[in-house]
Amino acid sequence: MNRTMTVKQLARISGVSVRTLHHYDEVGLLKPAFVGTNRYRYYGRDELLRLQQILLHRELGIPLGEIGAILDAPGFDRLEALRQQRRRLAEEAKRYAQLVRTIDRTIASLEGERTMRNAELYKGISAAKQAEYETWLVDRYGGDMPQRIATSRRKYSELSETEREALNQELQDLEQGLAEGLRRDVPATSTSLDPLLERHRAWTSAMWDRPCPPEAYAGLADLYLSHPDFAARYEAIEPGFAEYLAAAMKAYAARLAG
Repeated sequence: MNRTMTVKQLARISGVSVRTLHHYDEVGLLKPAFVGTNRYRYYGRDELLRLQQILLHRELGIPLGEIGAILDAPGFDRLEALRQQRRRLAEEAKRYAQLVRTIDRTIASLEGERTMRNAELYKGISAAKQAEYETWLVDRYGGDMPQRIATSRRKYSELSETEREALNQELQDLEQGLAEGLRRDVPATSTSLDPLLERHRAWTSAMWDRPCPPEAYAGLADLYLSHPDFAARYEAIEPGFAEYLAAAMKAYAARLAG
Protein backbone atom coordinates (compact mmCIF):
# COMPACT_ATOMS: atom_id res chain seq x y z
CA MET A 1 0.00 0.00 0.00
CA ASN A 2 2.82 2.40 0.79
CA ARG A 3 5.09 1.74 -2.18
CA THR A 4 5.52 4.45 -4.77
CA MET A 5 4.19 4.14 -8.29
CA THR A 6 5.35 5.51 -11.62
CA VAL A 7 3.02 7.67 -13.67
CA LYS A 8 2.33 4.74 -16.00
CA GLN A 9 1.43 2.48 -13.10
CA LEU A 10 -0.88 5.10 -11.62
CA ALA A 11 -2.51 5.64 -15.02
CA ARG A 12 -3.14 1.91 -15.33
CA ILE A 13 -4.88 1.46 -11.96
CA SER A 14 -6.81 4.75 -12.00
CA GLY A 15 -7.96 4.82 -15.62
CA VAL A 16 -6.55 8.34 -15.99
CA SER A 17 -4.24 8.81 -18.98
CA VAL A 18 -0.55 9.58 -18.54
CA ARG A 19 -1.09 12.81 -20.46
CA THR A 20 -3.79 13.88 -18.00
CA LEU A 21 -1.57 13.10 -15.01
CA HIS A 22 1.19 15.18 -16.59
CA HIS A 23 -1.33 17.99 -17.06
CA TYR A 24 -2.42 17.76 -13.42
CA ASP A 25 1.24 18.10 -12.43
CA GLU A 26 1.79 21.08 -14.73
CA VAL A 27 -1.18 23.01 -13.31
CA GLY A 28 -0.33 22.10 -9.72
CA LEU A 29 -3.41 19.98 -9.13
CA LEU A 30 -1.55 16.73 -8.46
CA LYS A 31 2.21 16.91 -7.93
CA PRO A 32 4.20 13.67 -7.68
CA ALA A 33 5.79 12.74 -4.36
CA PHE A 34 9.16 13.18 -6.05
CA VAL A 35 10.89 13.05 -9.40
CA GLY A 36 13.67 10.46 -9.65
CA THR A 37 17.13 10.92 -11.14
CA ASN A 38 15.69 9.19 -14.20
CA ARG A 39 13.19 12.12 -14.40
CA TYR A 40 10.26 9.74 -13.79
CA ARG A 41 7.42 10.98 -11.63
CA TYR A 42 6.69 8.86 -8.55
CA TYR A 43 3.46 8.90 -6.56
CA GLY A 44 2.84 7.73 -2.99
CA ARG A 45 -0.24 6.96 -0.93
CA ASP A 46 -1.07 10.63 -0.29
CA GLU A 47 -0.98 11.41 -3.99
CA LEU A 48 -3.21 8.42 -4.77
CA LEU A 49 -5.77 9.62 -2.21
CA ARG A 50 -5.62 13.14 -3.64
CA LEU A 51 -6.22 11.76 -7.15
CA GLN A 52 -9.23 9.90 -5.80
CA GLN A 53 -10.59 13.20 -4.47
CA ILE A 54 -9.99 14.89 -7.82
CA LEU A 55 -11.88 12.17 -9.66
CA LEU A 56 -14.72 12.08 -7.13
CA HIS A 57 -15.16 15.85 -7.40
CA ARG A 58 -15.21 15.50 -11.19
CA GLU A 59 -17.88 12.77 -10.92
CA LEU A 60 -19.96 15.19 -8.84
CA GLY A 61 -19.73 17.87 -11.52
CA ILE A 62 -17.16 20.19 -9.93
CA PRO A 63 -15.17 22.08 -12.61
CA LEU A 64 -11.51 21.14 -12.77
CA GLY A 65 -10.46 24.73 -12.11
CA GLU A 66 -12.24 24.73 -8.74
CA ILE A 67 -11.04 21.38 -7.43
CA GLY A 68 -7.53 22.52 -6.51
CA ALA A 69 -8.89 25.38 -4.39
CA ILE A 70 -11.23 22.97 -2.59
CA LEU A 71 -8.52 20.41 -1.84
CA ASP A 72 -5.97 23.03 -0.77
CA ALA A 73 -8.32 25.02 1.47
CA PRO A 74 -7.00 25.23 5.05
CA GLY A 75 -10.04 23.52 6.54
CA PHE A 76 -10.28 20.68 4.02
CA ASP A 77 -10.95 17.37 5.76
CA ARG A 78 -10.46 14.38 3.47
CA LEU A 79 -12.45 12.01 5.67
CA GLU A 80 -15.41 14.39 6.01
CA ALA A 81 -15.30 15.05 2.26
CA LEU A 82 -15.57 11.31 1.63
CA ARG A 83 -18.56 11.05 3.97
CA GLN A 84 -20.34 13.91 2.21
CA GLN A 85 -19.54 12.45 -1.21
CA ARG A 86 -20.89 9.10 -0.12
CA ARG A 87 -24.16 10.69 0.97
CA ARG A 88 -24.55 12.54 -2.32
CA LEU A 89 -23.71 9.49 -4.41
CA ALA A 90 -26.07 7.29 -2.36
CA GLU A 91 -28.88 9.75 -3.06
CA GLU A 92 -28.02 9.77 -6.78
CA ALA A 93 -27.85 5.96 -6.80
CA LYS A 94 -31.40 5.80 -5.43
CA ARG A 95 -32.56 8.28 -8.06
CA TYR A 96 -30.90 6.31 -10.87
CA ALA A 97 -32.42 3.09 -9.56
CA GLN A 98 -35.81 4.77 -9.76
CA LEU A 99 -35.04 5.90 -13.32
CA VAL A 100 -34.18 2.31 -14.29
CA ARG A 101 -37.52 1.15 -12.84
CA THR A 102 -39.33 3.92 -14.73
CA ILE A 103 -37.67 2.90 -18.00
CA ASP A 104 -38.45 -0.80 -17.42
CA ARG A 105 -42.11 0.00 -16.69
CA THR A 106 -42.34 2.22 -19.77
CA ILE A 107 -40.88 -0.52 -21.98
CA ALA A 108 -43.32 -3.03 -20.50
CA SER A 109 -46.17 -0.58 -21.08
CA LEU A 110 -45.21 0.05 -24.70
CA GLU A 111 -44.94 -3.70 -25.29
CA GLY A 112 -48.43 -4.17 -23.88
CA GLU A 113 -47.34 -6.14 -20.83
CA ARG A 114 -48.73 -3.69 -18.27
CA THR A 115 -50.56 -0.39 -17.96
CA MET A 116 -48.84 2.75 -16.76
CA ARG A 117 -50.35 5.96 -15.42
CA ASN A 118 -49.10 9.18 -17.03
CA ALA A 119 -47.58 10.44 -13.77
CA GLU A 120 -45.43 7.31 -13.56
CA LEU A 121 -43.57 8.33 -16.71
CA TYR A 122 -41.56 10.92 -14.78
CA LYS A 123 -40.58 9.12 -11.59
CA GLY A 124 -36.89 9.63 -10.85
CA ILE A 125 -36.45 12.49 -13.31
CA SER A 126 -35.05 15.45 -11.42
CA ALA A 127 -37.31 18.41 -12.06
CA ALA A 128 -35.17 20.42 -9.66
CA LYS A 129 -32.04 19.96 -11.77
CA GLN A 130 -33.84 20.89 -14.97
CA ALA A 131 -35.44 23.95 -13.35
CA GLU A 132 -32.09 25.02 -11.88
CA TYR A 133 -30.37 24.87 -15.27
CA GLU A 134 -33.16 26.69 -17.10
CA THR A 135 -33.34 29.39 -14.41
CA TRP A 136 -29.59 29.88 -14.71
CA LEU A 137 -29.87 30.37 -18.47
CA VAL A 138 -32.78 32.80 -18.19
CA ASP A 139 -31.19 34.83 -15.38
CA ARG A 140 -27.87 35.08 -17.18
CA TYR A 141 -29.05 35.76 -20.72
CA GLY A 142 -32.62 37.02 -20.30
CA GLY A 143 -34.36 38.16 -23.46
CA ASP A 144 -35.96 35.37 -25.43
CA MET A 145 -34.08 32.56 -23.71
CA PRO A 146 -37.33 30.99 -22.35
CA GLN A 147 -38.65 30.84 -25.92
CA ARG A 148 -35.36 29.34 -27.13
CA ILE A 149 -35.56 26.64 -24.45
CA ALA A 150 -39.13 25.82 -25.43
CA THR A 151 -38.24 25.74 -29.14
CA SER A 152 -35.25 23.48 -28.56
CA ARG A 153 -37.36 21.10 -26.46
CA ARG A 154 -40.09 20.97 -29.11
CA LYS A 155 -37.58 20.48 -31.92
CA TYR A 156 -35.86 17.60 -30.15
CA SER A 157 -39.13 15.94 -29.13
CA GLU A 158 -40.29 15.90 -32.76
CA LEU A 159 -37.21 14.01 -33.97
CA SER A 160 -37.29 10.29 -34.59
CA GLU A 161 -34.98 8.01 -32.59
CA THR A 162 -32.76 7.64 -35.66
CA GLU A 163 -32.54 11.42 -36.10
CA ARG A 164 -31.66 11.88 -32.42
CA GLU A 165 -28.91 9.26 -32.62
CA ALA A 166 -27.52 10.96 -35.75
CA LEU A 167 -27.46 14.35 -34.03
CA ASN A 168 -25.79 12.94 -30.94
CA GLN A 169 -23.20 11.11 -33.04
CA GLU A 170 -22.48 14.25 -35.05
CA LEU A 171 -21.88 16.24 -31.88
CA GLN A 172 -19.61 13.53 -30.47
CA ASP A 173 -17.59 13.42 -33.71
CA LEU A 174 -17.23 17.21 -33.73
CA GLU A 175 -16.13 17.40 -30.11
CA GLN A 176 -13.58 14.63 -30.56
CA GLY A 177 -12.29 16.26 -33.73
CA LEU A 178 -11.82 19.61 -32.00
CA ALA A 179 -10.29 17.95 -28.94
CA GLU A 180 -7.78 16.29 -31.25
CA GLY A 181 -6.69 19.79 -32.26
CA LEU A 182 -5.86 20.47 -28.63
CA ARG A 183 -4.00 17.16 -28.33
CA ARG A 184 -1.93 18.02 -31.41
CA ASP A 185 -1.21 21.55 -30.13
CA VAL A 186 -3.13 23.22 -32.97
CA PRO A 187 -3.74 26.85 -31.88
CA ALA A 188 -7.37 27.57 -31.00
CA THR A 189 -7.20 30.52 -33.43
CA SER A 190 -6.07 28.37 -36.35
CA THR A 191 -8.24 28.50 -39.49
CA SER A 192 -7.59 24.77 -39.92
CA LEU A 193 -10.37 24.24 -37.34
CA ASP A 194 -12.92 26.20 -39.41
CA PRO A 195 -14.55 23.19 -41.15
CA LEU A 196 -15.26 21.53 -37.80
CA LEU A 197 -16.42 24.80 -36.24
CA GLU A 198 -18.78 25.49 -39.14
CA ARG A 199 -20.31 22.03 -38.70
CA HIS A 200 -20.59 22.73 -34.97
CA ARG A 201 -22.36 26.04 -35.65
CA ALA A 202 -24.72 24.27 -38.09
CA TRP A 203 -25.43 21.63 -35.42
CA THR A 204 -26.29 24.44 -32.99
CA SER A 205 -28.63 26.03 -35.53
CA ALA A 206 -30.37 22.69 -36.01
CA MET A 207 -30.90 22.35 -32.25
CA TRP A 208 -32.11 25.95 -31.90
CA ASP A 209 -34.30 25.62 -35.01
CA ARG A 210 -33.03 29.04 -36.04
CA PRO A 211 -29.82 30.55 -37.47
CA CYS A 212 -26.82 30.92 -35.17
CA PRO A 213 -25.17 34.23 -36.14
CA PRO A 214 -21.55 34.93 -35.15
CA GLU A 215 -22.43 36.98 -32.07
CA ALA A 216 -24.72 34.22 -30.78
CA TYR A 217 -22.02 31.61 -31.42
CA ALA A 218 -19.53 33.68 -29.41
CA GLY A 219 -22.12 33.99 -26.64
CA LEU A 220 -22.52 30.22 -26.64
CA ALA A 221 -18.77 29.95 -26.08
CA ASP A 222 -19.14 32.11 -22.96
CA LEU A 223 -21.94 29.80 -21.77
CA TYR A 224 -19.74 26.73 -22.20
CA LEU A 225 -17.05 28.32 -20.06
CA SER A 226 -19.22 29.83 -17.35
CA HIS A 227 -21.66 27.01 -16.59
CA PRO A 228 -20.06 24.25 -14.47
CA ASP A 229 -22.02 21.45 -16.18
CA PHE A 230 -20.62 22.35 -19.59
CA ALA A 231 -17.12 23.01 -18.26
CA ALA A 232 -17.03 19.65 -16.45
CA ARG A 233 -18.28 17.82 -19.54
CA TYR A 234 -15.63 19.30 -21.82
CA GLU A 235 -12.85 18.82 -19.29
CA ALA A 236 -13.84 15.15 -19.14
CA ILE A 237 -13.19 14.90 -22.90
CA GLU A 238 -9.70 16.39 -22.55
CA PRO A 239 -8.08 18.54 -19.85
CA GLY A 240 -8.12 22.15 -21.00
CA PHE A 241 -10.75 21.48 -23.69
CA ALA A 242 -13.38 23.82 -22.22
CA GLU A 243 -11.15 26.86 -22.64
CA TYR A 244 -9.77 25.62 -25.96
CA LEU A 245 -13.24 25.10 -27.45
CA ALA A 246 -14.50 28.47 -26.24
CA ALA A 247 -11.43 30.25 -27.65
CA ALA A 248 -11.80 28.45 -30.99
CA MET A 249 -15.51 29.33 -31.22
CA LYS A 250 -14.84 33.00 -30.43
CA ALA A 251 -11.99 33.22 -32.92
CA TYR A 252 -14.16 31.64 -35.61
CA ALA A 253 -17.09 33.95 -34.80
CA ALA A 254 -14.76 36.95 -35.06
CA ARG A 255 -13.59 35.79 -38.50
CA LEU A 256 -17.17 35.42 -39.68
CA ALA A 257 -18.17 38.83 -38.33
CA GLY A 258 -15.06 40.56 -39.66
